[in-house]
Amino acid sequence: MNYKVISCIIITIVALFNAFMEYLDWKSMKNRIPENVNDIYDEETYKKWCSYHKEKCRLKFITSIVSFVVGLSAFAFNLYACFSGIFPDTAFWGMAAVTILYILLDVFVIPLDYYDKMKIEDKYGFNRSTKGTFWGDKLKEYLIGLIVYVLIGCLFIFLHQKLGDWLILTFAAALMVIMFLIAFLFPVFSKIFNKFTPLEDGELKDRLTELLVKNGYEVKEIKVMDASKRSTKMNAYFAGFGKMKTIVLYDTLKEAMTTDEICAVFAHEMGHGLHKDTLKGQITTFIQMFVLSAMAWFTVRTPELFTDFGFDKINYGFAMIVILNVGFAFVMPLFGLITNYFSRKREFRADAQAVKEGYGEALISALKVLAKNNYANLSPDPLVVKLTYSHPTLSQRFEAIRRNN
Repeated sequence: MNYKVISCIIITIVALFNAFMEYLDWKSMKNRIPENVNDIYDEETYKKWCSYHKEKCRLKFITSIVSFVVGLSAFAFNLYACFSGIFPDTAFWGMAAVTILYILLDVFVIPLDYYDKMKIEDKYGFNRSTKGTFWGDKLKEYLIGLIVYVLIGCLFIFLHQKLGDWLILTFAAALMVIMFLIAFLFPVFSKIFNKFTPLEDGELKDRLTELLVKNGYEVKEIKVMDASKRSTKMNAYFAGFGKMKTIVLYDTLKEAMTTDEICAVFAHEMGHGLHKDTLKGQITTFIQMFVLSAMAWFTVRTPELFTDFGFDKINYGFAMIVILNVGFAFVMPLFGLITNYFSRKREFRADAQAVKEGYGEALISALKVLAKNNYANLSPDPLVVKLTYSHPTLSQRFEAIRRNN
C-alpha cells in the first residue's frame, strides 16, 4: 500500500470538496432573500455587499488553490523529510523541524492575507489595521502557533514512548486538558493583541450586571476591547468558567447599538451559560479528540507511512501533519454536519432565553445591526449551512424569535 499516493488523493478530494463549498457560497448571492430580512440592506448597500461577496469568494478560492498546491507539493516531493534531515537525528528535533517547515510554508498565503485585509477589507470600510499592526499580528500568530505545535508534539512523543498503545485515551484526555487550558487563558492571550478598558459607570453597566446577577451569575468585570484598532466589525462575548463571568464588548458594538440591543445580545449569551452549552459542546470535542488520537495511534504503528515520504523512522511532527491534513480533514465534513446541527439548536435556545428576558424585538434589532455592519449573507446555500454554519440563518432566527415572543 502506497501511503503517499493515498494521502495525495485524499488531499485532492478534500480540496475539491472545499472548492465546491466555495462555489455554492459564491452562487448564493443569486438566491432570493427571505422577506423577513429583506429590509437589512437597501438597494445601494446590497449592491455593495454583492461586490464584496464576489471579491471575498474569489480571493478565498485563490487562497485555497495556493494552499492546495503548496501542501500537495510538500507531500509529493518529500519536503518534510528533506528539511528534517538538516536537523539533529532525534525525536524532538525531527518533530520540531517538520513543525517549523509546516509554519514556514504558510508564507505563500501571506500576500493573499495582506490583500484581503489591507485591500478588500479597506476598500469596503472594514479595515482599520495599519501595516505595522498586520505584520505584528502575523508574527505573534506564528510564534504562538510554533509554541503550541511543539508543546503538543513533545506531549505526543512522551505519551507514545512511555505508554505505547494507551496513547489513544491518554492523548485524547491530554488534548482536552490543553483545550480547557487555552480557553481558561484566552483572556491572557487576548491581551497580546488588544487593549481592554473598564466600561464606564452608567445605565449599560448597571443593566448588564443586573441581567446576569438575576440569573445567578457573578460579574467579575465588564471590559471594552479596542476592536476598532483593526476592524469596524462587531462582536461581544463572555469570558470565565462557572458562575463568575467577565463581559467583553467590542468598542465597535458599543458605538453602534442601543442599550436594549446590547442587553439582548448578552441575554442570548447568558442563555448559553444557563443551558451549559459550552460544557455540552465539549462532549463532541472529546469525540473529535478521540478520533485524532486513534489516528495518531495508527500512524505511529505504521512505519511504511513514514518511509513512503522519505523518512527512515517515525517522525512525530509529520504524523501530526498527516493526521490534521489528511485523516481528520477527510472526516471533518461528517463532524461538521453533526456538530453544527446541535450548535444551531443551541443558538435557537439561547435566542429563546433573550425572548424570555423581554428582549425579543431588541435581539432582532441587534442582529440586524450585526448583519448589516458585518456584511452577512442573508440567503446562504442550504447545504453550506448544514455543513459549515454553527448558527442558523438570520431568517430562521427571526422566525423562531417572533414565534416565541
